[in-house]
Amino acid sequence: MALAGVTIGSSQPAIAPNLWHPSPGTATGDSVVLRAQTGEALVFDAANWHAPATAEECDLLAAIDGPVIDIGCGPGRLVARLAAQGVAALGIELSPAAVTLARRQGATVVEGDVFGSVPNEGRWATVLVFDGNVGIGGDPIRLLARCRQLTMAHGQVLVEVEPPGTPWRRLSAWLERDGQRSDRFPWAVVGADAIEALGGLAGLRVKSMTETPSGRWFAHLGRSGPVNPPVAGPAPAGTQP
Repeated sequence: MALAGVTIGSSQPAIAPNLWHPSPGTATGDSVVLRAQTGEALVFDAANWHAPATAEECDLLAAIDGPVIDIGCGPGRLVARLAAQGVAALGIELSPAAVTLARRQGATVVEGDVFGSVPNEGRWATVLVFDGNVGIGGDPIRLLARCRQLTMAHGQVLVEVEPPGTPWRRLSAWLERDGQRSDRFPWAVVGADAIEALGGLAGLRVKSMTETPSGRWFAHLGRSGPVNPPVAGPAPAGTQP
């Protein structure tokens, strides 16, 4: 399995498709490791991306309003589930391989960058940021501010975060699989304790937090006011990585 060249995009790494999103008929990604420059293996369940939505995820999705857009949707499991519920949903994903897999299971997905042109900007009731995707680009404030732009006035951003006690930090990371690794790309880890401060700088406030039976944590964010500072601003005081 050859590792193709990797170009870092403005929102998420354009990882070689056969490393990040294996083709149908190959391994489902359970051997992929997301590793930081410190050597630690970060929390990352690649196999989950290729499986149907879990019961916990279905419960979360059943409680949100549509239309919904899923940022970094991968093979589209959440979008496909929403479609099965009769909820209008769209995924946005940079990986052409993942887009192909998503469309094969009936998910409506566009290939593109969340920081580029996005359909129906400002008219989404819910923006999903699952599976650690709040770390995309290594700048959660910028990403959350962009998510705010995508929502309607009373919309929400549903963000998966790490459990309380997990410090938020910016990292240089890469993906490993079968002895191969991608180029480095910027990433971030955001814990439940930091999401309120980070969201505040993006013009969002935490409306509630949900812990699932398996220990996953989700922040429900709504608009709080104008973005201050701009989307590329510094980390909140006391949380600078």
